[in-house]
Amino acid sequence: MENSQKTVVLAAGCFWCLDSVARRLKGVQHVRSVYTGGNGPAIYEAVASGGTGHAEAVEITYDSSILPDSVLYNVFFSSHDPTTLNRQGYDVGTQYRSAMFYASEDQHEEFAAAIQRAQDSYNDPIVTTLEPLGTVHEAEEVHQDFHSRRPEVGYCQVIIDPKVAKLRRDYASWLKPEEERSTY
Repeated sequence: MENSQKTVVLAAGCFWCLDSVARRLKGVQHVRSVYTGGNGPAIYEAVASGGTGHAEAVEITYDSSILPDSVLYNVFFSSHDPTTLNRQGYDVGTQYRSAMFYASEDQHEEFAAAIQRAQDSYNDPIVTTLEPLGTVHEAEEVHQDFHSRRPEVGYCQVIIDPKVAKLRRDYASWLKPEEERSTY
């Protein structure tokens, strides 16, 4: 029997957004905000400066027998604008790039196919990069599950809440049971 547990590392701008969206999906077992794709110090201040080459990314471990890869990738692409280079809204710089970090040649091919499928939904070219997965550095504790712990923060209300609302509208059947009942 094939192991259905998979891990992907994806970047879609500020990691708080993708972290919040991914946690709500059925089959997702673990989510952590990370820095990857660069060199130099993997600490917030250094990454935020744009000088390290690291992206704010999210490592998602999930059961693909519950959450198909295609649904996860569709959620990824629809939770940010993959046609803007090194920018998501007010967040600008390479640390906010749209990227898929592959751990194997099979995963590279899987990600490339997902980009190609997603392109049909966009008028502009998708600029999501495919990058080899290097060292993954866990982000500081304050960044883990930030939206759930700090929903009163303006960024959460203005930027993340609409993404969660869109997820609930467009992917309701893929939400964890507690999310289906949530009024948040």
